Amino acid sequence: MASLEQCPCFCGLTDDELSELRRIASQASYAGGQPIFKEGDPGDGIYVVQDGLVELSMRVGPNTQRVFSRLSAGALLGDISVLDEQPRSATAMAVEPTTVFFLPRAEFLGLLDRSQVLSRNLLRETCRRLLELDQQHRRELLQAEQLALIGWFARSIVHDLKNPVHLIGLAAEIACLPESSRKARHRAKNTIRQQIGAIKEMLGEILAFTQESPENLLLTPLNYGAFVHEVLEELRRPAALKSVTLQLEGALPLVMLQISPQRVRRVFFNLVHNATAALPNGGTISVRFQVKPAEVITEIQDTGPGIPAGILGQLFEAFITHRQAHGTGLGLFICKRIIEDHRGWISARNEAGGGAIFSFGLPLPKEAPVESVTHEASMTDDAATTPDAASKQTAVS
Repeated sequence: MASLEQCPCFCGLTDDELSELRRIASQASYAGGQPIFKEGDPGDGIYVVQDGLVELSMRVGPNTQRVFSRLSAGALLGDISVLDEQPRSATAMAVEPTTVFFLPRAEFLGLLDRSQVLSRNLLRETCRRLLELDQQHRRELLQAEQLALIGWFARSIVHDLKNPVHLIGLAAEIACLPESSRKARHRAKNTIRQQIGAIKEMLGEILAFTQESPENLLLTPLNYGAFVHEVLEELRRPAALKSVTLQLEGALPLVMLQISPQRVRRVFFNLVHNATAALPNGGTISVRFQVKPAEVITEIQDTGPGIPAGILGQLFEAFITHRQAHGTGLGLFICKRIIEDHRGWISARNEAGGGAIFSFGLPLPKEAPVESVTHEASMTDDAATTPDAASKQTAVS
């Protein structure tokens, strides 16, 4: 049980001021579950909990009360509405049998005008409780955002997994058909293997995003042109299923780069997947390269409507998505992280005639010789036009 003097607001008052407090104070008792005051009531005075427990709550819906604080002996309540002369902004409910001191508004404000110590104490106590309430609100808001993010991730992951799971199902059906040829079964087996690998990579990207520090890259020297050809061949068939033509313009850059193949492959997959999403009625995605003295630039252009001007500057931030109803919003953010981890750069712009162009540059090793070979734009399966065949004719160190 607390006395008036034990309330933090009344510490340091003179004997005369404490006597005045005792004179104007009255006691009231409330049973558990009984309201002390209700939201919307007039602010007719201040309460100090002498004994028991009080719960403060606010109305957040037609029939819903949200509890935001619990006060025990010595706590002050109801001061805000007294000071701002507004109705009560919350409901105070006795959780258990509770006794309070009541200080009428007019008499309390008169004492407040005469006592600098009381004014300072009340200001300090009010600020402290408002700060606690703000911190609680921030914690709850963060928790709500985290729960929403988890739900968003869950929906996005399910959506992103649908395509590879669907392809795995189709391939499994083909492989199990009695009339399927050995070649068809072999192709189905490769499809299943590729899509399982794609699923693992998607999950790996989500895990990589959640890491606090960038993933340490294991860089491998490889022929960039041969690598790109293999990746584009893998992407060409899924694009064709959506009436999208994936074409190569000009020559493949047969240069040696130090890259993480799996990670750079993800960049191509993300960018081509985004471009395909921008072409719901079909279209063309063009891939081209520029070999410069210090870097190789890769450009991926689609014939879609382009990128809305309002988000062009935020495109590579996390959780920004505009071309898909569902998606993690991490694809371009991850692309940026991967390319920058390779000491490169990535950007996006709209083409004057329509469509979007995504460009990224990867640094060439110092004193690396540069060679290129012209490749058919349609990307045929003719072995004579593959970079593997061409690289046998071109010495690249």
